[in-house]
Amino acid sequence: MANSASINMEIGNDGVAVITILNPPVNALTLSAIEELKRCYEEAIDSDHVKAIVLSGADGRFCGGLDITVVENVHKHGDISLLPDASIGLVVNKIENGKKPSVAAIQGFALGGGLELAMGCSARIATAKSDLGLPELRLGVIPGCGGTQRLPRLVGTSKAVDMLMSSKTITSEEGKELGLIDAIVSSEELLAVARCWALNIAEGRQPNCNSLQKTDKLGPQDESLEILKSARQRYTVPHYRACLDVIEEGIISGGYSGVLKEDKVFKELVLSNTAKGLLHVFLAERATSKVPGVTDIGLKPRRIEKVAVVGGGLMGSGIATALIISNINVVLKEINNEYLLKAVKSVEANLQGFVTRGKLNQDKMKRTLSLLKGTLDYEDLKDVDMVIEAVNENVSLKQSIFEYIEKICTSECIFASNTSTISLDVIGERTSSQDRILGIHLFSPAHLMPLVEIVRTETTSPQVIVDVIKFTKILKKVPIVVKNCTGFAVNRSFFPYMQGPDLLANLGVNIFRIDRVITEFGMRLGPFQLQDLSGYGIFLASVKEFVTAFPDRAFQSPLVQLMVENGREGKKNGKGYYTYNKGSKPEADHSVIQIVEESMRLTNIAPGGKPISVTDEEILEMIFFPVVNEACRVIEEGIVIRASDIDIASVHGFKFPSETGGIMFWADAIGSEYIYSKLKSWHEAYGDFFKPSIFLEQRATKGLPLKKQECKHAEFELGNNGVG
Repeated sequence: MANSASINMEIGNDGVAVITILNPPVNALTLSAIEELKRCYEEAIDSDHVKAIVLSGADGRFCGGLDITVVENVHKHGDISLLPDASIGLVVNKIENGKKPSVAAIQGFALGGGLELAMGCSARIATAKSDLGLPELRLGVIPGCGGTQRLPRLVGTSKAVDMLMSSKTITSEEGKELGLIDAIVSSEELLAVARCWALNIAEGRQPNCNSLQKTDKLGPQDESLEILKSARQRYTVPHYRACLDVIEEGIISGGYSGVLKEDKVFKELVLSNTAKGLLHVFLAERATSKVPGVTDIGLKPRRIEKVAVVGGGLMGSGIATALIISNINVVLKEINNEYLLKAVKSVEANLQGFVTRGKLNQDKMKRTLSLLKGTLDYEDLKDVDMVIEAVNENVSLKQSIFEYIEKICTSECIFASNTSTISLDVIGERTSSQDRILGIHLFSPAHLMPLVEIVRTETTSPQVIVDVIKFTKILKKVPIVVKNCTGFAVNRSFFPYMQGPDLLANLGVNIFRIDRVITEFGMRLGPFQLQDLSGYGIFLASVKEFVTAFPDRAFQSPLVQLMVENGREGKKNGKGYYTYNKGSKPEADHSVIQIVEESMRLTNIAPGGKPISVTDEEILEMIFFPVVNEACRVIEEGIVIRASDIDIASVHGFKFPSETGGIMFWADAIGSEYIYSKLKSWHEAYGDFFKPSIFLEQRATKGLPLKKQECKHAEFELGNNGVG
């Protein structure tokens, strides 16, 4: 019998050694756990009392993969030798090719390295609804413990490529159909069946399957290679292609050769900037719901089961969709039948989109839609747990709505606004319920975008914040808790992104070149195409808010107003910076250059009236460094809890490339000194839009990163998470 803090081994009278991973909360594989696993296997293999081995996990979970802190440590020291030798040393030599068969007893989940351990076993027995997956590509690496080789051999090349490229899990039931799982049993029967299965293999009553040597599921080599060729056309990101190359190596040269290449490529990728950035996003996302003085004082979240949405326009219908798709009952309030009917049809269209994408079937769509009730009467809101106001950005209208709901709703009902710019203090100033008022700022389209800003005022109750954090998790959204200010964290940090491109255009930089540079960097849309799609009215209203709030550093451009005066409304009427024809991709409309030139004449900021000469790199910097600069002010003012919250806001709210780690992680990779020096030179040349913030200047002067020490991940108890 062997025991350690993270691994336990017990040898039964039947001759089966049960090795159990004990490392809560997810039974992650630490360096010491891997070494203990090796030692336990050696002891079991050498023991005359052991006929077979069962590998299991404690507390209803099998294994969540490699402990994330192992990879963090590799990144911190840049030392690849800190990675464990698990692929060959443990799985191939001990589990798979040991003298005694192993059976994996899976419950809860087997993810990442956990599933790879299980695939190295001779058989896999699982409980119902267990989750199985290899999500490593999501973190910028490939599976490093044989997963790229064993998964295709167990489920076939096509399904393996699908699972790896999507990073999605499958259930044990689907695993059984595919051949990944050998049997599904109840949790009470799991160990007994696994022990029996292991003995049957040891005593020759059941075949001993070495998955690395299987070829029947791969099919003809040409077919597998064609599947990989097709996948390369769809997945062009380098680490995705590296994964496909490793799979191909195994198909052409055999599983063991594939494992050797996998080990080499994994070690190359783990130190890449992409892996560092994606791991940062992974950890930062999990830190967002930790709010000092709120989530650490023992409060239990109350259930929010019925929600009213006031206003059924684009945002309101999107919010209602997000709620009912998460099994929340919704009362949708509108001012007349025409608007209400239109709102309900919008929700139906949103749900139909889920059906089209295979996320819902028609029966589930009908059941989901039955959770929605439309109304014109505020009286129907009297028993809801929360009201989300989602009307136009009109202060007096929002104030009157909050007055109404305070009179009708219960004393515990939470009052939320989806405003993107207006102060919550102003919205709620006519009520006496400031302690239960907060902002729930979702991003359009609300039923698809993952980010939610939870905006607290000085008087918002901690209990209400805890309630809403839990609520956003039910909606499968990523929350960041922010303080109340114009634009909050996301729009406040990124308002220079709305104005910087216009400033460059007025300096004579070609607008289509700007869009190209930004999309090549990794943004989904360039800033001018984004203006076309979001609508010029929304753009002008937002700019007005920020010009009023921050007149000292806002750049006012006549360009968009000139576009409107020339009959252009963007995608709304098919004419913007681009032309939009149904069934065709947007095409650059070069005739708008005349409008840009008119804007240049009016602003007269280009030196000598001539276009400036800039490189593509300078365009990128002149657009994003002011965003970094404003984010520094947001950090300095305490609008966010930690700098990494802005990274999550940038990735999930503005679709900043996730492989960069987010805007602040990206900025720190460049260096505060360089960013400060560039902003300072542009400030002198082009005005206050580029004026460096005090926070940035201080960090640059001291040679410090922009993310302060209190933003470390470790402070948020994330150390024991599996990569899976």
